[in-house]
Amino acid sequence: MRALLADDADTRERKMFGGLGFLCGGNMACGIVGDELMVRVGPGAWSEALSQPHAREMDFTGRSMKGMVYVEVAGIAEDADLAAWVERGTIYARSLPPKETSRPSRRPRRGNARHSPKAPRFEQNARPITRSEHRNTGTPVVP
Repeated sequence: MRALLADDADTRERKMFGGLGFLCGGNMACGIVGDELMVRVGPGAWSEALSQPHAREMDFTGRSMKGMVYVEVAGIAEDADLAAWVERGTIYARSLPPKETSRPSRRPRRGNARHSPKAPRFEQNARPITRSEHRNTGTPVVP
């Protein structure tokens, strides 16, 4: 599959659906999930794609995903069959408006803030703050 898409400047690989997806212009075109080919054919070509041998509806989430099909290994055994399915996916993906280049996520990163590179560093020999200092906003209590 990489060889079929290698000449396309706007095509890139991305991990998705527990496998490897290929995007054209930022839109998912096709990919591999397990040993099956996943192809985005679009809602208009979905019924016709399902009528092809070895194709079935994609039900990754337990529900049918209209516009997406899985193709069994037997359906892509020949190079010409694989190329035809990949072409279906890339034609549909390129018919969609290109997505902007990836930008940083707005979600905060998961993980422990102590191990984050932006976490504040504490001095090793710093004196611990007593309970009375903490309650009184850092002002020591005079005995």
